[in-house]
Amino acid sequence: MLNGWRNQQLGRSLPFTTIDQRIANIERFRRFTEKYPWHWEVTDMDDFSLELRGVRGVSHSTMLNYQGSVRLFLEYLTVSSYGWAEECLKRFGTHPAQIAFEWNTTRHREDSMGGPKKRPYTREELQVLFDCADDHVVAAQRAGNKGWAAWFRLATMMKTAYAWGLRRNEVRQLELADFGRNPSAKSFRGFGMVYVRHGKAKAGSPPKQRTVVTVPQADWAVDCLRDWIDEIRPRIGSAQTNDYVFPSERNGAMTADALSRAFTVIRREAGLGDGLDFHSLRRSYVTHLIEDGYDAFFVQQQVGHEHGSTTSIYTGVSPDYRNRVVQQAFNQMAAELGQTAE
Repeated sequence: MLNGWRNQQLGRSLPFTTIDQRIANIERFRRFTEKYPWHWEVTDMDDFSLELRGVRGVSHSTMLNYQGSVRLFLEYLTVSSYGWAEECLKRFGTHPAQIAFEWNTTRHREDSMGGPKKRPYTREELQVLFDCADDHVVAAQRAGNKGWAAWFRLATMMKTAYAWGLRRNEVRQLELADFGRNPSAKSFRGFGMVYVRHGKAKAGSPPKQRTVVTVPQADWAVDCLRDWIDEIRPRIGSAQTNDYVFPSERNGAMTADALSRAFTVIRREAGLGDGLDFHSLRRSYVTHLIEDGYDAFFVQQQVGHEHGSTTSIYTGVSPDYRNRVVQQAFNQMAAELGQTAE
């Protein structure tokens, strides 16, 4: 079983160190349970997790590593194509089954470790933030500061991250060829879709890729992005030597640290708290699409979340939205009863 799983991972071009670590984790789990995989039960995972956390005091990432290895190994064993379930049933009268689920394993840090102060921007806060960024551009231009194009770049990156729900690394590594047409939204021309090639990757896996469809609410951002690419981007010194949408002054993409530092300047000048960081632009994208009536699964696919529970954590609808939902429910009830809602 372990040899077959190793070969499967090698076929996926995973690093040798990752494969060896996963194999070692499975061997440790087998020694702990003193059972073979076709006898493993959910309670074995519970007992193993308790030993890791309560006795050994392992870190959050180590828990994820051990539990994730068991989950992936059992996913391999229970795929009918490999025939392990049938072989075990024939030999031992039982077969392997998944024992590592979302409800009995440690959640990913993105799910469980988000600080309580982290939240999406309200629409009013977003307007204040974007206005502050635009004011920086105007002030730099009036002062004859050559750095005004850099402030324009930052303002456009912020708007792009919000309009397409992108992470910091995703937006800074966008290339010109990553934008394309959507036959169903011809008005956007070459900005109807965004191909994200540098999505957040799981440990030992390549970056996740996805295509984000431009929603009608992003039409203003399309105009901003088009102005940047056509008029302002050529003013950046390295724009002629690379294809990044937001090139740095030297060469290549703007660094993550430089983007965060520049963003923090704008956020603080806008008078917004520390809980509203660059990633809150992505949280706002999720929240505002939900408020605008988009299907939750569509939103999940747009932002590239594997689980709907992760998308729900990003969502922080406003009191006005909740009030509208309640009022609509009252109105519907009144209509059904043939009465006027008060």
